[in-house]
Amino acid sequence: MALSPSVLKALSAIVGKDHMTRAQEDLVCYSYDASSTAFMPDAVVFPENSQQVSKILELANQMSFHVIPRGSGSGMTGGVLAVNGGVIMVMTRMDRIIAIDRENFVAVAEPGVVTRDLHRAVENQGLFYPPDPASSAFCTLGGNIGECAGGPRAVKYGVTRDYVLGLEAVLPSGRIINTGVKTAKGVAGYDLTRLIVGSEGTLAVVTRIIVKLVPLPETVKTMAVLFDSMEKAAAAVSAIIREAVVPRCVEFMDKASIQCVKEHFSFPVSQATEAILIVEVDGDGNTVERAAEKLEKSCRASGAVEVITAETPGDAKNLWKARKALSPVLFSLAPDKINEDIVVPINKIPNMVERIKKLEEKSGLLIVSFGHAGDGNIHCNIMFDKRDKARAARAKAAVDELFAATLELGGTITGEHGVGITKMAYLDQEMGEAEIDIMKRIKQTFDPNNILNPGKIFR
Repeated sequence: MALSPSVLKALSAIVGKDHMTRAQEDLVCYSYDASSTAFMPDAVVFPENSQQVSKILELANQMSFHVIPRGSGSGMTGGVLAVNGGVIMVMTRMDRIIAIDRENFVAVAEPGVVTRDLHRAVENQGLFYPPDPASSAFCTLGGNIGECAGGPRAVKYGVTRDYVLGLEAVLPSGRIINTGVKTAKGVAGYDLTRLIVGSEGTLAVVTRIIVKLVPLPETVKTMAVLFDSMEKAAAAVSAIIREAVVPRCVEFMDKASIQCVKEHFSFPVSQATEAILIVEVDGDGNTVERAAEKLEKSCRASGAVEVITAETPGDAKNLWKARKALSPVLFSLAPDKINEDIVVPINKIPNMVERIKKLEEKSGLLIVSFGHAGDGNIHCNIMFDKRDKARAARAKAAVDELFAATLELGGTITGEHGVGITKMAYLDQEMGEAEIDIMKRIKQTFDPNNILNPGKIFR
């Protein structure tokens, strides 16, 4: 339903006339995210604090309109789209790092803080916030919480939920709650913090975040490991994880992705290179040297053609720049892509690589694979042109088969991108009716009028 003049006037009064817009160009800008899907909202608001968020949600309940919280819009599954119209609530004005507590290893920040900004701020204090999604240069903490983002360092350090100690959040009713603790332990009552983390903005709007920090590692060593077959690289991942060394990262790139970003590498890459692993270890100097030697030996035993150690921080930065540039650069291969972030058990990665290869041959479409091999998280990018109806149909069928193979191998259809709208139709293939019913009941308890980010996760 269209927003009435009285609702628009009330929204403007809450956030200020300069922080609400219905200009067509602004609505278009906030109609899409990285899923390449678009739905036009009725208005966009930019709240400054939790009180304004609360008043907006109270108004939404009274006047029955939808509110969709949004950060930088870098999500891949349509989780911040106004699929049924309504108001996009952009949280980027709430971008303060409120406190960094060096004695207790915690930081307090608002949801609009860019993840990389938090990284830099705590590292300047000799501390470390490990979650590192590929979009960390522009994604926000609030979005990371909504999707429970991970990133390359998850293999050693875990994902966003492992670092969120507590939250201030606004319920769909407008009520402000505080969950969790500021201490290392806390088990009083149900864990509402973990329930909200990963809920894709459907249960509450996060307005303040308490995160756990760890000491900044003394030394980091980064290696590029080159293979002449994808199968050898996949087998090497399992071998690395079996070692008595926990690497900080084990990323992989297939041949197509290597060719897209090879100019970023500070070393030559031959045409015979079919896969590259980026392996990184951290800790104190002596430990890192021993770990790197052990992992290099393991990779060579698995068939590595070459192991190149980054000699300078700049070399390591270029290597990661190549990896993080991959997703947008893929559009040089085809005008459209479907980006799926499947996860399989680590020892099933070779099986999944083989399944993807067969799927590519069957579909006749280029499938580019890269991602966080250290925890089994593979980003499969099915490249096509949606103007070609036959190829678009084959791409859709390829997604169906990809998910079926993933579940058959004991995996999950999404590791860090969430469900949103793009994976909604597949949720019941992974979860049973009873589990989905419990989740729907939780949503109903939090949001009885279904005003907060409706049309996501569940069909």
